[in-house]
Amino acid sequence: MVKGFCLSVVLGFFFMFTVKAQDAKNTHLYRTLFSKDSLLFNIGFNQCQIEPFENLISDNFEFYHDQAGLTKTKVDFILGIKNGLCKQNYQPLRILDEGQMEVYPLYNNGALYGAIQTGTHRFYAKEGLLAPYLTSTAKFTHVWIIENQEWKLVKGLSYDHKDLAKPFNDSILFKDKLETERWLASKQIPALGIGFINHGKIEQLSVFGNLETNKSAPLNTIWNVASLTKPITALVVLKLVNAGKWNLDEPLYHFYTDPDLAKDSNVKKLTTRLVLSHQTGLPNWRGGEPDGKLTFEFEPGTKYQYSGEGYEYLRKALEKKFKKSLANLASKLIFIPLKMNDTKFVWDKLLDSSRFAKWHTKTGGQYLTEKNTTVNAADNLLTTVADYTQFLLHILNGAGLSESLYKEMMAEQVRINKYKHFGLGWWIDENINPNKDFALIHGGDDKGVHTIVFIVPSSKKALLIFTNSDNGTDAFMDILLKYLKEDGDGILNIEMK
Repeated sequence: MVKGFCLSVVLGFFFMFTVKAQDAKNTHLYRTLFSKDSLLFNIGFNQCQIEPFENLISDNFEFYHDQAGLTKTKVDFILGIKNGLCKQNYQPLRILDEGQMEVYPLYNNGALYGAIQTGTHRFYAKEGLLAPYLTSTAKFTHVWIIENQEWKLVKGLSYDHKDLAKPFNDSILFKDKLETERWLASKQIPALGIGFINHGKIEQLSVFGNLETNKSAPLNTIWNVASLTKPITALVVLKLVNAGKWNLDEPLYHFYTDPDLAKDSNVKKLTTRLVLSHQTGLPNWRGGEPDGKLTFEFEPGTKYQYSGEGYEYLRKALEKKFKKSLANLASKLIFIPLKMNDTKFVWDKLLDSSRFAKWHTKTGGQYLTEKNTTVNAADNLLTTVADYTQFLLHILNGAGLSESLYKEMMAEQVRINKYKHFGLGWWIDENINPNKDFALIHGGDDKGVHTIVFIVPSSKKALLIFTNSDNGTDAFMDILLKYLKEDGDGILNIEMK
């Protein structure tokens, strides 16, 4: 039975008739019924075409099924096909076990009037571009009758169904390619990247699915990870602070003032600490005002409000002081030391665009790829699963910071709600387990992109999830619980409050 609607047009009935011995496989009768079976299933069932059923089934047709019950008429049977088989979100496939098929001729006073066909067959489901997977096996009996010199299927029996496939095999999900890609297809997520660190060591780096239609995603797929750019920028700044070259609390106007804010006294209150903890009072992105200019929405340092503009403000101050781009600073301080060779802030001639995970809509459509050519401190970082997992490992191992600054990175800078706070570059979920451990978290969300990372310092674990779809968040919960288990459950409970 294929996912609850087995359409094994397997028919059988017990009549008072004379049955001759089984026909050999090279006989005309055997070949005829094999051909009829092929039309009924390979064309009708497997391709969801109604015509073979209408042409090959008798008007006196009855269908007996050991799970779905009795279908008394041809009309009801055809309706079942149209409303069941042909409206699934997968393609059911029936494969005949040819070696098991047997044919027995039926005679009346020496004249052939029909035949019994028996055998076993297997049912598969095919989703998207993935390989079909076995769902069940069954035995069948077909009763064929000659009506007006045409072979017609008149009665049948479908029985001994054995369901073989669970919806998904938890033991191999997110590790086995076919099983994971079948799971992704069910959620309409083209590609998935997973990086997992366990006990301080990288345990898994995987990429599943497709960059775009008919193009498999390689392990070194390049992803736009949206706001996962911010933790990179934050660590660049913290490394400069650690080296004594930058101050968390020095006003940024000493180096840069946005022209839109030049006449606002709040500009003198902006500091790096407020930017990294999202207390600037700036909107996420400018443009909310009628004139499109950047404005303060509240006094800096008085509350939490997520702001990409704050990170961009900080970038411009850094670049003014150091006379270098953020990309250059990040390369020297992070990318080169950690060998993150596939991580960039912008598209350039060296970027291999053939490896890029295209962005997808909820319905599987594809967005136009926007190739950012300007460095943005808050968005549009291009990286791979391997590179960003290496970055997470670096964070787990102290990030190259002094002990005091590392603690400050995770310390409460501003309260988000009762269960979490924002540190410097990360939000912190508190008390995720009975030991009152915490997790560092950051996500990235743009059109066609959903990404997230989790770090649990106490157990030296970290988890990375990259997707290239508006449906990407639908993958997060299952993966989080699979890898972080009780800690993942604690994080999930906090995030849902």
